[in-house]
Amino acid sequence: MVVTHPSGDIAAQQRDLIVISTILMLMIIVPVMALTALFAWRYRQTNTSATYDPDWHHSTRLEVVIWSAPLVIIIALGAITWISTHLLDPFRPLSRISESKPVAAEVKPLDVQVVALDWKWLFFYPEQGVATVNELAAPVDRPITFHITASSVMNSFFIPALAGQIYAMPGMETKLHAVINKPGEYDGFSANYSGAGFSRMNFKFRALDGKGFDEWIAKAKASGSTLDQKTYIALERPSEQEPVRYYASVENGLYNKVLNMCALPGQMCMSEMMHIDAMGGGGENSEANRERLRYDGHRLRQGVEEPGATFPVSGRPPNTNVQPQGMKPDALTPDVNKQQTQPDEGQGHRMPGMDHQGPAPGQMHDQ
Repeated sequence: MVVTHPSGDIAAQQRDLIVISTILMLMIIVPVMALTALFAWRYRQTNTSATYDPDWHHSTRLEVVIWSAPLVIIIALGAITWISTHLLDPFRPLSRISESKPVAAEVKPLDVQVVALDWKWLFFYPEQGVATVNELAAPVDRPITFHITASSVMNSFFIPALAGQIYAMPGMETKLHAVINKPGEYDGFSANYSGAGFSRMNFKFRALDGKGFDEWIAKAKASGSTLDQKTYIALERPSEQEPVRYYASVENGLYNKVLNMCALPGQMCMSEMMHIDAMGGGGENSEANRERLRYDGHRLRQGVEEPGATFPVSGRPPNTNVQPQGMKPDALTPDVNKQQTQPDEGQGHRMPGMDHQGPAPGQMHDQ
């Protein structure tokens, strides 16, 4: 219901697009359904007064209606889709606050940097110098520019009252320009499945007036805590139902390290590697960078394996008896591990590289 009753101008335009498209399609669907029922009734077997003409095969007027009406609707839908695709491009800066209020030239958008973690949301406010976990706030009628990325797994940033969902991907940055027009508290969540804690990956979005937003920033600064690289590494580990946290200050460049996948010790920033490539590559010396560019399985290499991270095909025994959410109870038992690592009866062959006596190939579980 919130999609049909949004509180932000971008979401309102998206709602109007849905309504207009639905009405245009119903202009075909409703007559077809009505005529289907009418024909079934009018030409029923017991209606002997209806004209019986088995040799009828053509009507020019009927053909014109059948082909012209859908053609006009398809043209209208195509035009609306083309226009709205450009006007509602999430990378496009806002040109208006609401239908009757354009963005003033002197208005500076609020910058918010979003990081999707397992399974929580981290928000940086570079202008204000604060950061929060699982709580987002913005002033009413001020444009917001979201810079969105993820730490490990692809996710989706979605506040239905504000705008449509935007994907968050590790090593990449997507953007969303939006504005909230009504004060209130709105739900935000992940709209893309990302693991066991996905269903609890929620946060609150607070739309405040100017004074209220300043007080919210002051509350964050009053926390006295600092989000530095060490704190981020601990926060980055998978966890569920994290409480709201405020950080009064943030280490310089931390978001860029997260974006470039080098927030953890020993990793090379993607921007650094791209610079090396742009300069012609490192030649034989680039072999030394190989390990620094391995981003998958970093927790396991650090000796930290979260509950439920072990899976049967790895050949490793479970490191915990904690039952992960959504996993079948027998998935952690040694019997299942044994069955998964033995070849099926009657097959007489194995997949290339598979050794049923030992662990699976390194490329499957990053060992």
